[in-house]
Parts: sequence; structure tokens; C-alpha cells
Amino acid sequence: MARVTVEDCVLKIPNRFELVLSASQRAREIGSGEALTIDRDNDKNSVVSLREIADEMVSLPELKESLIRGHQKIIAVDDDSDDVIDVMEGEQEWAAVAQDASDAEHVLEGEGIHEETSEDVASEADGEIVEEETMATGTES
Repeated sequence: MARVTVEDCVLKIPNRFELVLSASQRAREIGSGEALTIDRDNDKNSVVSLREIADEMVSLPELKESLIRGHQKIIAVDDDSDDVIDVMEGEQEWAAVAQDASDAEHVLEGEGIHEETSEDVASEADGEIVEEETMATGTES
């Protein structure tokens, strides 16, 4: 019984994914108490919604718009409201943190602090510099 309804609906909404979304949105609306446009005939909300779509008893653009509104997380704020939170709040603190990090980087580079390379490896033993080769072999010249 529902298969015939789905086949009829595909003619109205060719994209099956969009059809499922639209029909489920309408079924939710019916479940929340919105008036039916056709007789229920002891059918579930999903079948009723598909039949309404097939019979073009509901406006598809309005259904799509209600679906979008139902999934949005944006809360409308009046422009005259004094309770609007400034989006840029905390920007100065973040700028200070970024400046501190940048200053620390420049200090490290300016003082000559750098990673140790194999050419820099040398150690002092009794005031003499022991070359890297002798350190590797364990003997001292």
C-alpha cells in the first residue's frame, strides 16, 4: 500500500533523499498536531504524509522551508535588544596572548638559542675541546 504512494511521490519529488526528508518532516508536523489534508484511513503518519505529497495537498516549498527551519540552530535576536552579546568580546585578550607568544619567539631567536646540530657538539675536558670524532670512539688524543 505504501509502495504505490512512494512511486506516486517520486513523480512529484524525483530525488528520493529529498522525498524522505520532506515526508518525514510532514509526518513530524502531523504528529505534533497539525491538521490533516486527507482522510487518515487508519494509516500511520508517514503513510499519510506520503499520500498528501502524492495528492499535492501540501505545499512542497513550505514543507522544505519548515524542514530547514527545524534543523537551524540560529536564534533570532531583535535588533533593539540591549542583551546582544558582542561577538568580538575577548578579542583583546587573545591579541595579548598572541603578542606574548610572538615576543617569546623573537627573544629566543635574538639570544641565539637554537637547536644543537652535530657540528655544534663539542665538550670541554680539562679546558681542552674534544672533537666529535674522539667522543664517538671514546678515545682522547
